[in-house]
Amino acid sequence: MIKGIIFDFDGLILDTETHHYRILQEMFAEYGSELPIERWQQEIGTQTGFSPFHYLEELIEQEIEHKELQERLKEKFHVKLMEEKARDGVEDYLKAAKELGLKIGLASSSNYEWVSKYLKNLGLFDYFECIRTSDDVEKVKPDPALYIKAAECLGLRPEECVAFEDSANGAMAAKRAGMGCVIVPNEVTHTMNFCEVEHRLSSMADMPFDELIDYLNGLKVSK
Repeated sequence: MIKGIIFDFDGLILDTETHHYRILQEMFAEYGSELPIERWQQEIGTQTGFSPFHYLEELIEQEIEHKELQERLKEKFHVKLMEEKARDGVEDYLKAAKELGLKIGLASSSNYEWVSKYLKNLGLFDYFECIRTSDDVEKVKPDPALYIKAAECLGLRPEECVAFEDSANGAMAAKRAGMGCVIVPNEVTHTMNFCEVEHRLSSMADMPFDELIDYLNGLKVSK
């Protein structure tokens, strides 16, 4: 039986990934270039050290002012995210999980400062009993460490948890940890090739949480 849920953050709770991509596209367009969605998808849900502005330099074959562009990106991104609401159905799922007595955790490849700041701005921070981020592990997703540590923090075995993810790297991390996984892709991740997961939703608003949990528990029983 499922005793806990563990949410990803970026792209799942707050659609940071779509906004990040759109802002970068606007900046690339200023140089008559574009950032291919397939290239950006490689960076979603993990950390590879990819620099979009170094990539832009390669595309246009000229040097650009990285520091200025990075500051502009940071400011535009922050302003947009502070205005943004959580994705549809997210808070309903968190409320329902709490009402059902499930433990609620979060596992993110971003750092704690980033995650906590925007969770607080959304008014969702207090739903989470445990938050594990890149500050807590040597390797982020698709390595399973974040999900394993989040489950341990909740006092649960991985198989007693279900992860909610929006990216291929995140889903792979959850499955490698031994968890069930529900994917809720966003605008920039819906075309990704995902590993085999228990269920896919276009939005958490599409299916009541209790129905989803009943369905997932049914899968466990039938195995």
